[in-house]
Amino acid sequence: MYKLLLCWRYLRTRYLALACIISVMLGVATLIVVNSVMSGFSTKLKDRLHGLLSDIVIEASTMEGFADPGEKMARIRALPFLSERIEAMTPVMEVFAIMQFSWPNGERVTRTVHLVGVDPKSRNLVGGFKEHLVQARSKPGEFSFELSPEARKRYEYREAIMDLQQRAITPVDPEQPPPPARTPKRIKVPCGVVLGNLIASYREKAGTDENGTVKYVEKYPLGTDRSEVIITTIGGERLMPVYDNFVVVDYFKSDMSEYDSQYVFVPLEHLQQLRTMQNRVTSIQIKLRDYATAPAVVKELRKMFGKDGVRVETWEHKQGPLLAAISIEKGILNILLFLIIGVAGFGILAIFTMIVAEKTRDIGILKALGASNGGVMKIFLGYGFLLGIIGAWMGTALGLSLTFNINAIEHLLSNITGGEIFNREVYYFDKIPTNIEIWMLVLVNIGAIGIAVVFSVLPAMRAAMLHPVRALRYE
Repeated sequence: MYKLLLCWRYLRTRYLALACIISVMLGVATLIVVNSVMSGFSTKLKDRLHGLLSDIVIEASTMEGFADPGEKMARIRALPFLSERIEAMTPVMEVFAIMQFSWPNGERVTRTVHLVGVDPKSRNLVGGFKEHLVQARSKPGEFSFELSPEARKRYEYREAIMDLQQRAITPVDPEQPPPPARTPKRIKVPCGVVLGNLIASYREKAGTDENGTVKYVEKYPLGTDRSEVIITTIGGERLMPVYDNFVVVDYFKSDMSEYDSQYVFVPLEHLQQLRTMQNRVTSIQIKLRDYATAPAVVKELRKMFGKDGVRVETWEHKQGPLLAAISIEKGILNILLFLIIGVAGFGILAIFTMIVAEKTRDIGILKALGASNGGVMKIFLGYGFLLGIIGAWMGTALGLSLTFNINAIEHLLSNITGGEIFNREVYYFDKIPTNIEIWMLVLVNIGAIGIAVVFSVLPAMRAAMLHPVRALRYE
């Protein structure tokens, strides 16, 4: 009991120990805030990658893809083990292409894009498509690449006028018999295309709200049902350039710049015909009923298609390098930030050494009254333990408060400094994402308390080894 009383008395009377508590508190708070923000970014990134890539991808090893995806999906459904675990599948064709379009001011723009052919019906069942479309996500029913009736009539009328003009300018020789009647021209209406949001739009500032947050508005120079784009790609086995006209019907906005600035979606069947690759695709995306069964499903699919020259991977394996880089960066940053608490540990070591020197008389009296070496050692170890607990508790409270109010703090600092700390034009997030994990809080607190106790060991051992007679010799 006397050990606890002495620990509490030293804690209340030694105000120098407040520096140790503040050091531990700041270290714990910093670790909590940084981990929460990094976890928020990584969780948001993983959720979006998972939604865009589906659970499992059967992918061809070449750009020519593989033939008869319907037969492969039928084989998968025919196996009870797989059909019970798979919810939906969709064929996809992905190729690189060159797109050309005109801005309203007449400027011609050419850029490389990632052209993706999808089947809207099955792609909606897999997920990760319609919910990212700017206009279609708020409309009931399935998404379609079809033009609106008004746009269709407008293009049919334009084609008819052009045909009449072509007939009018055809020269007629009066000495020759009249030409045979021309076969009515089949009016072609362009196919619809979904552009990545960053391809078709740009952001501009639209003032600030009542909290001082900078507001942005998105402008779409390429309007739907009016803007045309020309897409050129390479077709089939013979590498010949092919192209076609498309009309913008919607925009794909996933809030991931890699996709929104490069991806362009067209109907799968149309892209197959354009590239003379009928009944061929580059991948099959699979959605599972329970992602926990992914390893078993991947193993079974690899057995089934082992000789077909395709790769079977989960979305995590497909994005392995990116996810591994995030994990490594987070681990290294944690180690560096934990050194802040290590600095607090050296402060505890220095202060405890001073306390032992000042309390030499008290230690001698305790030992003369019968206190054991272990008892004296426990006093100072308990003192360090209390410092660690109080510092960790205060740091946790401060860290959680900063995390919960991080966006308000960011707004305040932006107003004070005059610059935007979290540039929403770069990250395309409305606010800083955070994710507080319980196990992280527990580990940070245990680590902080452990460091406080470990750095108390040496001064505690020195106090325990003092001889009572030598301690009281000059008293």
